[in-house]
Amino acid sequence: MNIWLLPNLYSVYKLAADAVSPKVKQTADFLSITRTCNELSIVCATSLVPNDCIAREDGFRVLQVQGPLDFALTGILSSILAPLAAARISVFTISTFNTDYILVRDAELPRAIEVLEASETARVNRLG
Repeated sequence: MNIWLLPNLYSVYKLAADAVSPKVKQTADFLSITRTCNELSIVCATSLVPNDCIAREDGFRVLQVQGPLDFALTGILSSILAPLAAARISVFTISTFNTDYILVRDAELPRAIEVLEASETARVNRLG
């Protein structure tokens, strides 16, 4: 399967569960806003993270599975995550209606790409 490496550095941050959803200016190619009863989590380009967030983790790169993926397909995410887990590479995943996204630390990116391509799970292509 093809995976696209998005070109920017990303951060994951959180706000209080009752916070107003931020009006993030979308200047990058990926943005995710997720609300639960416990938090409001945002993934965006690092340059867009506000100063008033409760907590943040920086230094992520985004791998996008080529989609759209049919909802009847099984094992797509598992086939990508298993080799990464075996190599002890930590991930943060997000799924959308069309496809899956895997966030890895920038420092681990070369090794993650090597692991995925060596396992013949995916071919990683760079965007931008």
